[in-house]
Amino acid sequence: MNISKKALKSIILSIIILTLLLVLSGVVEASYKKKLLGNLARDITALNSFQFTDRESTVKSIANRSELSPEELNNMDIYKTLNRAVVNITTKTLSYNWAFEVVPKDSGTGSGSIISQDGYILTNYHIIENVYEVFVTLYDGSEYEGRVVGTDIENDLTVIKFDPKGKELTVIPFGISNDLAIGQKVLAIGNPFGFDRTLTTGVISGTGRPLHNNSGYLMLDMIQTDASINPGNSGGPLLDSTGKMIGVNTMIYSKSGGSDGIGFALPIDSAKRSVNEIITYGEVRRGWIDIDPIELTPALVRYANLKTEKGILISSVIKGGNAWDAGLKGGDKRDAIRYKNSVKYLGGDIITSLNGYKLETISDLFTALQDTKPGESVSLKYIRGNRLIETKIKLSTRKK
Repeated sequence: MNISKKALKSIILSIIILTLLLVLSGVVEASYKKKLLGNLARDITALNSFQFTDRESTVKSIANRSELSPEELNNMDIYKTLNRAVVNITTKTLSYNWAFEVVPKDSGTGSGSIISQDGYILTNYHIIENVYEVFVTLYDGSEYEGRVVGTDIENDLTVIKFDPKGKELTVIPFGISNDLAIGQKVLAIGNPFGFDRTLTTGVISGTGRPLHNNSGYLMLDMIQTDASINPGNSGGPLLDSTGKMIGVNTMIYSKSGGSDGIGFALPIDSAKRSVNEIITYGEVRRGWIDIDPIELTPALVRYANLKTEKGILISSVIKGGNAWDAGLKGGDKRDAIRYKNSVKYLGGDIITSLNGYKLETISDLFTALQDTKPGESVSLKYIRGNRLIETKIKLSTRKK
């Protein structure tokens, strides 16, 4: 049974006080007073010289590691090596007080992974969305002010930078995620509900899961795991059995708000592309087609009497842009409709695929262009009248 320092001291002190009371009150026979006082002096000496051991030293003092399974040893070694590379991220937002003055207010918490010795941290965008200040707390309790370097909203990623002031940092190495197998062991380290640097383990339950993030973008190829992920774990690393980061813990599927054994992480291969862009340019540069797109709906298909039910209708083409140069056609301004909160034009080309990826929604269009760069060429298929046409188009830079 483990007894804390405080509890053990309290027990010993209680015995000493009780003994003193008995002696001083005369309840104890005179023949025993000398003996009790001698024992009392001994207990006080023992209390002063008592050596307590903390949890960490107790764990380190395991005499025979051969008594532990290889699975346990692997978990322990990875945690011991990498837990210091996981940080707690706290944020503040601006709000109004009773006097309608703007004041900072504690917002939320999350996790992050140190990815370089000079203080770059990888985490989720939704942790720092619309915040006023960001703070980073290391394993030893030291706190630093963080600066948002850049974000990738489509992948729910953010890179934060803090100044370690010469402190040596533990860095989590990147792995690869294109060859993951269902059943493969994974470990998650994070700060669920504020419990710092918590380790949970599990397996990869599925790969290639498409999910929409909080900003509405479709995230492809998400890793599904049964490793327990709870609020506060977001932004922390998902590790393989070699201690390499294979994913960024991002979201859970839950009816209760807690872990129901279905957590999701962004594959590290996707994250690496974003991290390099953010650190270099402060943003993720992606390719774009210079059009005003409209997502086809059943009502729009019926109204315009279209011959296809799925695709991206081109309302207009930017003059002099890449779509203009490629010969794509926008709608007729004489055939205008009210579409949501804007005016759109019917009669334009309908894009059905991009680089072989079928386009049915606006989200599909963003997803198909997610891994592209300005200047690259892509293949488009589109419908004009009764014809299906294929062409190449050189991508421009997507505007924010």
